[in-house]
This record gives sequence, structure tokens and C-alpha cells, in this order.
Amino acid sequence: MTTTLTIRDFRPDDAEAACAAHRAGREHLVMTAEALVWLNALELPGEHFRTFVAELDGQVVGSVRCALAVGTTTEGVGYANGSVLPRFRRRGAFTGLLAAAERHLTEHGATEVHAWVDDAPGSLAFARARGFTIGREAQFSERDLTLPLPEALPLPAGVELRPASDWAADPRPLFVVEEDASRDEPGEVVMDATEFEDWRRGVWSRPDLDKALSVVAVVDGEPAAFTMAQTDGVDRYWSAFTACRREFRGRGLSKLAKRESLRLAAAAGYRSAYTANDATNAPMLAVNAWLGYERCAGEFKGIKRLNG
Repeated sequence: MTTTLTIRDFRPDDAEAACAAHRAGREHLVMTAEALVWLNALELPGEHFRTFVAELDGQVVGSVRCALAVGTTTEGVGYANGSVLPRFRRRGAFTGLLAAAERHLTEHGATEVHAWVDDAPGSLAFARARGFTIGREAQFSERDLTLPLPEALPLPAGVELRPASDWAADPRPLFVVEEDASRDEPGEVVMDATEFEDWRRGVWSRPDLDKALSVVAVVDGEPAAFTMAQTDGVDRYWSAFTACRREFRGRGLSKLAKRESLRLAAAAGYRSAYTANDATNAPMLAVNAWLGYERCAGEFKGIKRLNG
């Protein structure tokens, strides 16, 4: 059977199909069509975000999202992440998508591309065959929100838990928490140059960020830790980032914030919670285990040098 493969730029009406390919076989990934359209319209300085889609005989069967890493003094790093619907794999679709992404990144100065690769023999073999070196491991975990949460811990003196929506008018105090914590995130690229306005536009303004379910731990009136929640607006919840400022660590503030966020999500009707952690992030893995999360999938970082 002859098929026609086309690789082209994303259009807003591709969003549902692109999200379906992204989630296929990966229930732990939470992405909405609205968020994908928003990401493609964002245009952060220096990021050059772009989505390509693959069509087979006129049907969108896969996509790849690619951009340069921003918020860091590390230069020349790009990323490309995507997927193809399982029944349309082995027809060259993702090979074409990856080639388009690599060309785009090279045109904008990238010298290497990073990609997350599913912990599956076929995915790892595909990446290695296309020049990627497989490195660090991360794991996804799932929590059934219909099951009881662990008993709430007493709040230490001077600590209160508040929704992130309380900072809607001025989120800069939350940016301070994230900026500090991001510098210590495990990874090859140190996030050491994030600008507030880029964070406000690229993180705080996401359409799938639920500020009422995102919880901030406040110590003597000062935001010290938070957990940010993204949702599909139906029944799936994603822990986008849990952060604690260095001087407040070791007090259990992240644990308090995450439990309260999950409690609010369950009360709002969300049924499944998902999160991801670097395999070396023992403190957060311990918090998630206490909360009742269980490993559901894994992935590995692939890195490839690009020839300009």
C-alpha cells in the first residue's frame, strides 16, 4: 500500500490530533489542545518554539515540539519531543519529524538536541540509531485520587497554606521561589538566567495552570515553597513543578503543599494525578511515595550533537 508522508508546520486545527499522538500509550502525560495552541503562539525571546506535524495520506498522525533552551547561560542547547500514533509507526513519520526539528534548531544556533525517550526497547533503539546517546533516567508516577490521602500533618508555627491565585495580581514572590529552586534541579542545563517577564508569560499564564489547585506554603507571610498544578479540566492532574527556597528546606513544606493540592484536586473531581522526577531526586521521590504515588512509566534523556 502506497502512502504519502508530509511533514509541515502546526496549525491550530491540528491541536486535537497532535495531543492524541502525544498521549497515545502514555496516560501519564497531561496535555490539552488549548495549551498546545497557546504554546505555539507564545514566542518567548530566543526560544524559537515550533511544532511540526506528520500527515499520512492527509491524516495528522504525529507531532514534535522543538525549541532552544531559555532561562540559562548554557548556549546552543535545543530540545525536541514528540510521538506518533502507535498504529502509524514504522512508516517514517517520526524520522521525518525529527529531521525537521533538527534543521530548525540548527538554523537557530543549536549545537546539540536533547530529547526524552520512552523507557521501551523500540524507542531506545530508535534514538540510538539516529545518533542519540542515552543518559539520565526519570520516572513517572501515578496517584489514584479516589483513594484516601495520608493523614494531614500539623502545620508548624508561622506556616500557612494558600492557593497560588492569591498572587494573581503580582506573582513575583512565587517567581522568586521558582528561580531559586530551579538552579538545583537535576539536569544537564542549569536554569540560572530566568527573567521574570518570561516566567510570567511562559509559566504563570499557561491556560492549563490551575492557580486554585496550586498551593503555596507561606512562612511568616513570605512564600517559601509551592506546588504548581496543571489539569486537563476534566479528571487528570499534573504536578508541573514543586519548589522550595533553599533557606526553607528540610521543614517538610513541599510535602505540606503537595498534599493540600492533591486534597483540593480530589475535592474538585479530579481522579488521577501524575508527576515526574529525576531518578536521582531522592527527597522528592520520598515525598511522592508518602503521598501514595506509584511508578507507572519511565524515560531517558537522549543527547545528540548537531552539525551546523
